[in-house]
Amino acid sequence: MKKEILDNLILQKILQYIDEGIHVIDKNGKTIIYNDNMAQLEGLEKAQVINKKLLDIFPSLDEETSTLFTVMKTGRPILNRNQTYLNYKGEKITTVNTTIPIFYSGERIGALEIAKDVTKIKKLSEQLVDLQLELTEKGDNNKNRQTIPKYTFDNIIGNSREIKNAINLARQATKTSSTVLIYGETGTGKELFAQSIHYCGIRKNKPFIAQNCAALPESLLESILFGTIKGSFTGATDKPGLFEQANGGTLLLDEINSMGLTLQTKLLRVLQEGYIRRIGGLKDIPIDVRVIATTNEDPLQAVKKGNLRRDLYYRLNVISIKVPSLRERKEDIGLLCDYFISKYNKRLGKNVWMLSQDVQDNFKRYSWPGNVRELENMIEGAINLIQDDEHVLKKEHFPTFINGENENQIDVSKEINFNNSLPDVISNIEKKLILKALKDTNYNITKAAKLLKIKRQTLQHKIKKYNLK
Repeated sequence: MKKEILDNLILQKILQYIDEGIHVIDKNGKTIIYNDNMAQLEGLEKAQVINKKLLDIFPSLDEETSTLFTVMKTGRPILNRNQTYLNYKGEKITTVNTTIPIFYSGERIGALEIAKDVTKIKKLSEQLVDLQLELTEKGDNNKNRQTIPKYTFDNIIGNSREIKNAINLARQATKTSSTVLIYGETGTGKELFAQSIHYCGIRKNKPFIAQNCAALPESLLESILFGTIKGSFTGATDKPGLFEQANGGTLLLDEINSMGLTLQTKLLRVLQEGYIRRIGGLKDIPIDVRVIATTNEDPLQAVKKGNLRRDLYYRLNVISIKVPSLRERKEDIGLLCDYFISKYNKRLGKNVWMLSQDVQDNFKRYSWPGNVRELENMIEGAINLIQDDEHVLKKEHFPTFINGENENQIDVSKEINFNNSLPDVISNIEKKLILKALKDTNYNITKAAKLLKIKRQTLQHKIKKYNLK
């Protein structure tokens, strides 16, 4: 009992003197720990918060925008997430939160949040918003939104079933003005699909404007999307946002899963009501804009991770198109290579005919984490290196990892033999993986265990099991 009392006293001292705010809720959303720094940050007395429900104290938050509630629901930690809300005095504050679930005997019993106040930093950044907006409008970025190359379905290269299915879905989307959610890994060509839907659709003679949601801080992105009213913040002037500029046409919101949850809430309202309101304005402005959004991860996973509001996902996911990764359509690699060789022959003044057979084989084995974009960059780089009197791209023209990746892989297909039982096949593969890890680390047990992502003791047991010493 004395030890428990001592531990509690030590914990209370730590909570009192730690620089960050600490907030812990139980599984019912009631606050059970709330330190002095958090109370000072939020303009409250601890007694006003302890044993009270979180959403009763902070009505500007809900179960979607509160990082504590999100973690309590999902059981997944959130690291360094921005959260902007009104404190008890009605003051807008911004914190950077790290929030983790609390488990006891396998049951999720609460969530703990460590919050750092960045309100002053955010205010300073907002003072730069007008300057950034002005530079954006005067510079090439704003022009590029209107003059980006026009792509259509003819520019999507491939004959695989996977890419054809995606194209067929996208062609159907050209017939309506419903919202579209396009998802796929980075480099798969999501914007190519978005432009094709617009320029082959009923809005083709109206503006197509693209905005990357990951490229800008939330305050600047909000200003760019919705526009500003003179005096809404220091130096602000009357400026239309992208929704107004895209009126009648299409607005592409790239990497929507990188947009802050507070701004996602405002976007949802626009999609539901068909009106926008400039920052600092009182007037609702009707808009007719088709929104196409993209994510570089499965949207349901983005929802589970807390990167995408569930209600916004439902609103965007009217038409859903998955753009396949390059490893899912490897039969298209040959066609894509021919296209990129022709493109860069013209651009670089070369006369390349083809890839050597061993390069073709390596391309089929390679996993292409960067997808079509990586393939294009690889071809461009190789054509830059080839001599003017050479016509075939060979292994020496490409990075070593393309040529050597297969050496670091185990061909599982060789282990498949239906004369053996499944446990025997799995054991053979496991044995080879362990042996390879040991060889790659010069039989350093600690390094090999780290490479295999298992405990050192587990590896030692398996080495003994398979007699690998």
